[in-house]
Amino acid sequence: MNVDIVVVGAGPAGLCFARALADTGLSIVVIERQPLGALSEPAFDGREIALTQRSVRILRKLGLWDRLGASDISPLRTARVLNGHSLHGLSVLPTGTGDAELGFLVPNDRIRRAAYASVQQEPRITLVTDTAVSSVSLADGHPQLQLADGTSVVARLVVAADSRFSSLRRDAGISVDMHDFGKTMLVCRMALEKSHDGEALEWFDHGQTMALLPLHNGEASVVLTLPGHTMKSVMALDDGQFNQDMRRRFDGRFGAMSLTSTRHTYPLVATYAHRFIGPRLALIGDAAVGMHPVTAHGFNLGLLSVDTLAGQIRRAHAAGQDFASARVLQRYERAHRVATLPLYFATQAIVKLYTDDRLPARVARTALLRAAQATPPFRRTLARMLEAQDRDDRPTPTSG
Repeated sequence: MNVDIVVVGAGPAGLCFARALADTGLSIVVIERQPLGALSEPAFDGREIALTQRSVRILRKLGLWDRLGASDISPLRTARVLNGHSLHGLSVLPTGTGDAELGFLVPNDRIRRAAYASVQQEPRITLVTDTAVSSVSLADGHPQLQLADGTSVVARLVVAADSRFSSLRRDAGISVDMHDFGKTMLVCRMALEKSHDGEALEWFDHGQTMALLPLHNGEASVVLTLPGHTMKSVMALDDGQFNQDMRRRFDGRFGAMSLTSTRHTYPLVATYAHRFIGPRLALIGDAAVGMHPVTAHGFNLGLLSVDTLAGQIRRAHAAGQDFASARVLQRYERAHRVATLPLYFATQAIVKLYTDDRLPARVARTALLRAAQATPPFRRTLARMLEAQDRDDRPTPTSG
């Protein structure tokens, strides 16, 4: 099989990237180790994705946003950050630039379903499922992939979208900055007795971190982060005990809380690739940058990588250039590093400070939140960071 582009990984980033180039005439193969049913009918996994205004614009451009139902989209109007037992927190509001919301919450499985539907009927996109990539080599300057089912694929460009633990990235010899926080994140949906008023809550309590994301019909997505051994005890509770435990952990501020979904846990590991490209290879999504979820920018940065790389390829191809050349890929790498590196390390610093339960750290973070609340320019900057990493939608220049 000879194609223009091979995408390894049919998660939302991989499928969105394929969709972004569907009208260019380029032939694209997407390879996924999961069976086809896991793509067409993805199961609920507990995760609610906080989409910035810019990400919504990208999804509209790709045709995914219109595939979501009204019940799938919950507006995120305001956010509040609390520390420990202090009643003094930081409130974050929209910046007043015309957007009534900081962003929107959409279930991860709904985004995955929409991404699959957007490429299903595209004639230039081929999905190869239920198989993995066994090896990648360069044959006559072009990548050749050997699949576990015996198929061989030759391409002009390989795009790795195979998670923050990318095997393709490792095989290419690309190292990463990896931080295992030693914590486990639990996510589920719960019905609340008291209204959340459309406000997201991020609470850095002592010994635990909690978040509550507002959904429709009095429901919320609850996120609890604990050390692994403590989380095992929480997961062992029956539903009634779990409901009581969540009410206690949130200090009863939402009244009675009742499970309305299954519970899911994930290890907290952040990664940042030291290179986003190799010879005729590019990393996107979590394979490039795997964020800690505290700033809610994981998928947003993934979509940004899709938009940036697809834009560079589209322009090079339209100009008759080699879209997989080192020059084109280097432009993508520079742009995506500038957009992601400051936010990645800022997030690491926030997590380090606000999960440190030693007394000096507690005092410092309480003082920081109070100072931030009293400093309107800082609050506006934080709101802009939550709404979008970059409000400038101009394409990256193709010169230089």
